[in-house]
Amino acid sequence: MEEQIISLPHGGDWAGFAAECGALPLDFSASVSPLGLPEGVRDAAAQALREADRYPDPLCRALRRAIAAEEEVEEEMVLCGCGAADLIWRVVWARRPRRTLVLAPTFSEYESALRAAGCVVVHSALRREAGFTAGEELLDALTPELDMAFFCQPNNPTGRVLPPALLEAALARCAQAGIFAVVDECFLDFLDHAAAHSAKRYIATQFGLLVVKAFTKLHAMAGLRLGYALCGDQAFLERMRCNGPPWVVSAPAQAAGIAALREQDYVARVRALIRAERPHLAEGLAALGCEVIPGEANFLLFRAPVPLLEPLRKQGILLRGCANFRGLGPQWYRAAVRRPEENQCLLGAIKTVVEETRT
Repeated sequence: MEEQIISLPHGGDWAGFAAECGALPLDFSASVSPLGLPEGVRDAAAQALREADRYPDPLCRALRRAIAAEEEVEEEMVLCGCGAADLIWRVVWARRPRRTLVLAPTFSEYESALRAAGCVVVHSALRREAGFTAGEELLDALTPELDMAFFCQPNNPTGRVLPPALLEAALARCAQAGIFAVVDECFLDFLDHAAAHSAKRYIATQFGLLVVKAFTKLHAMAGLRLGYALCGDQAFLERMRCNGPPWVVSAPAQAAGIAALREQDYVARVRALIRAERPHLAEGLAALGCEVIPGEANFLLFRAPVPLLEPLRKQGILLRGCANFRGLGPQWYRAAVRRPEENQCLLGAIKTVVEETRT
């Protein structure tokens, strides 16, 4: 029986491409570090496999201690999970909100988890003419009728961050209105000045605030599935832990996370690469007639003058189509920033598609 190829809502479906085409793609659809898994992380995970006959620590004690030291918070403020998506679903089921605000467009997993829990989702639209950057209208949308609000910092797929003053005002409005705020910072550490945009500094005093982070992107650990939440409300973190199965973080993932926190030189190299290559990729896309959103993350959102997904797929290249993001549509795409030669390969392939379409 022929295998059915399923269209997935997220990027990174290299397995589907391989099943269809018999080879691995050049994958711009998953926005992970282009430098690959750090060697020290790979070694730590491999070493942990020697003890894989034992259950992993369900409380991730050593990993939580390491994260707490890195984030400069109390160990009791840390909860580990099987990637950020696991934690997003846990916070929704632990809180059971009735009405929640999300930006549009933004990461689809928020709405998926909320609707599964029977929550009404309210959208605050990011306008194309404003470069998909939130403004004062966000504060007006944070009304007492809401139970929860999600903020993605920087936002996926737009790559834009909330200005620090707006983030502070939004969190203050949430606290005043009794809205539980979830700030997704999975892409934030790609920024050189991440601390200035982080909500972490508020968690000790604002109990109705949870910050989600992951090792997936910056450390290229997508296959190991490891994320963590920071929150000052320890009782709520315990509710989150109980709203899902135990042992969700494997022993190799825990060991890999501890090792990843030591990879400071690797992180500096990743940031330097993204800092150098993002403007080059943006300029190249603009020269091909694309409308490029000037994001700050390790990916770029752009609108192409011609359809790209299938033509590029035939050339062995995957992009993230953004037609299923609320507020976007066909011919909007997200491309990860990769190594210089890979970015040039993408630009060359898009140039070929544009020229062939116009002839």
